[in-house]
Amino acid sequence: MNLPYEWVIGLRYTRAGKRSSRNSFISFISLISVAGIALGVAALIVVLSVMNGFEKEVTARMLSVVAHIEIFDARGSMPDWQAAAREAARNPQVRGAAPFVETEAMLVRDDTMKPAVIRGVLPAMETQVSDVARQMREGSLDALRAGSSNIVLGSALARALGVGVGERITVLTAAPAAPGQRGVAGMLPRPHTFTVAGIFEAGHYQFDSTLAFVHLDDAERLQGVTAPAGLRLRLADMDTAPRVARELKRSMTGELVMRDWSRVNATWFAAVQSQKGMMFIILAMIVAVAAFNLVSTLVMTVRDKQAEVAILRTLGASPGAVMRIFMVQGTLVGLLGTLIGVGLGVAVALNVDVIVRFIEHAFGVHFLDKGIYFISEMPSDLLWSDVGRVGGVAVLLAFIATLYPSWSAARVRPAEALRYE
Repeated sequence: MNLPYEWVIGLRYTRAGKRSSRNSFISFISLISVAGIALGVAALIVVLSVMNGFEKEVTARMLSVVAHIEIFDARGSMPDWQAAAREAARNPQVRGAAPFVETEAMLVRDDTMKPAVIRGVLPAMETQVSDVARQMREGSLDALRAGSSNIVLGSALARALGVGVGERITVLTAAPAAPGQRGVAGMLPRPHTFTVAGIFEAGHYQFDSTLAFVHLDDAERLQGVTAPAGLRLRLADMDTAPRVARELKRSMTGELVMRDWSRVNATWFAAVQSQKGMMFIILAMIVAVAAFNLVSTLVMTVRDKQAEVAILRTLGASPGAVMRIFMVQGTLVGLLGTLIGVGLGVAVALNVDVIVRFIEHAFGVHFLDKGIYFISEMPSDLLWSDVGRVGGVAVLLAFIATLYPSWSAARVRPAEALRYE
């Protein structure tokens, strides 16, 4: 293969011969630069993969309770929810539909009072849109029967109230004050007695500490309505929720309001993306430090090769050709470090759970307490888009680091460089 002479010389300088101790030192510095870039790239890939894993895990736990799409009637309630469910089911992405009512309340047990969101559901249909029935730790979701005044609590909420299955709690809801009665903003608390029929654990503290389920009829009685507030839908592919919501808006009759899961939790997802962005920038600085070690390596190489550069200039090499020689050398060092780092990072990211278990066993430490994080293994989700982005940034930084030393080599004056040779 016939390569341009700039590439041939650049490759030879990259290999850094051992003819002198100075060349050996430059070779050692080049290896340090390669190792620094490789470690920085690997660390960035592993950290982003672990963050993706945590985001995927939390999203999965969130969507085990939250519907992919919620449909509301602009009139305030949906009396003919069966017809709306049939219309929604015509979309090929829709896998299940269930009516619901949600209201805010205060749960009281002795001297303890906790705020909660009371969700009224039909247990037989709820299994089509959520995983609550499979997340029951005590009792059963089927214990929610019309008029039974049974309630299912999140695990953290039950602990905060100090109640277990079979015990009674008081649910306080707001009711309009009658004429002549005094209330806060015209409202008075109305007490209702419920029996704890079950405890679920979704593994997401926001829901485990604030969510409770009752039968749909009991929820309508609490809120003082006679029909569900809307429908909750589950899709075959949750990522299509925004598109499917727009399609249902066009295809279904009535003045309906669509809300998909990405909009409901928009603040949380925005915060996660912001954290990932900042983490990428912070860890990219490690790669930048390693990449700019190339500057010192190339500057030393240029000073060591001044005589050879001068000879090339006298043989007719242009300043641009000299620049390309050292740019090839620096870019190859950066590319080699990036390839090693990508290979190491991908290997660690794909086996991070095994590596963490080995470290925990070897040193007797425990990184994730299941009682706090609800997971015992380190999650990891390797995205090739992240790998490509990290590799591209590393190579770009390495290329930028070659510009000044290469420009300095192009300014070498042959007569002055050869004067003392």
